[in-house]
Amino acid sequence: MSHNLETRSFVDEIRHFDKSSFFDFGHPLLNRIAESFVKAAGIGAIQAVSREAYFTAIEGAGLESSGGLPAEISVDGKKRHHLPDLRGETNRKSLEALVRNTGKESLQWGLAAGVYSGLTYGLRESRGVHDWKNSAVAGAITGVALALTADDKSHEQIVQCAITGAAISTAANLLTGIF
Repeated sequence: MSHNLETRSFVDEIRHFDKSSFFDFGHPLLNRIAESFVKAAGIGAIQAVSREAYFTAIEGAGLESSGGLPAEISVDGKKRHHLPDLRGETNRKSLEALVRNTGKESLQWGLAAGVYSGLTYGLRESRGVHDWKNSAVAGAITGVALALTADDKSHEQIVQCAITGAAISTAANLLTGIF
């Protein structure tokens, strides 16, 4: 593979992108946490924006989220425009609310990925092995961190998120050897 920037193809760039790191903070733990955070935060932002776009499209078409037909598509032969709802600071559908929700969800996804990645790396380094126990502990702590960022946090929700995080992480670790 050529390392000259003028002769590298797009495919070479993609391959190099997977092997290289976004950041170099001088320690592999910090590099891993930062890279996981940024990648997951981007995924969280895309997910939040796509969800809002879906709900805007459903409301704009006059469809119910249950899947019914629109009661009335046009008024006086003109299409209704629901995009003016994006104005206003107190409106739930405002552009400001969209940005705030996207930022919050990006932070949640990034936090979860950074905590999980950092914990799995740290546990592997301290215990000398990466097994289901490391995954269970990292998943449980990540679940707690994610539950603490939720709007309606309760003791039951925190415990449920810890158990769910541990279960998903452990299952993923165990299934990695099978598939």
